[in-house]
Amino acid sequence: MPRGHTSYDEWSVGQLAERSGISVSALHFYEREGLISSSRNAGNQRRFARHTLRRLAFIRASQRVGIPLATIKEALHELPEGRTPREADWAVLGRRWRTVLEQQIEQLQRMREDLSTCIGCGCLSFQRCLLVNPDDEMAKEGPGARRLMPGTPRPER
Repeated sequence: MPRGHTSYDEWSVGQLAERSGISVSALHFYEREGLISSSRNAGNQRRFARHTLRRLAFIRASQRVGIPLATIKEALHELPEGRTPREADWAVLGRRWRTVLEQQIEQLQRMREDLSTCIGCGCLSFQRCLLVNPDDEMAKEGPGARRLMPGTPRPER
């Protein structure tokens, strides 16, 4: 049981941080972003329900495999708020994550192949390169310099 804790039903933010291994500032951020929620006790201190630990574990596991926080938030809003999510609740989200992860793996494999081809030819051509200019998208903008570095927005003319 966390230090100074008398019940497993509700946790202070410090106790939740100690139990979960997540910093207090991260817990506050997750609460501001609507990923977790708390109630207030008579002394106006935050109190987190025990099931928040499972939500935090889900958030961390999802982040670890590359799921963006916005997507995690959408998924958490589909779960019941007043009780610990059950195995069936997690299974639905697990299937969704599997699809997302498979798409990410396919994209990374394509990038790896493109990178190998690009390094092999050494061209880094804006006309042909699949990494810098997929499908020669920059050609639609006409001749001339487009970017100082990949990802930099084009200045207005």
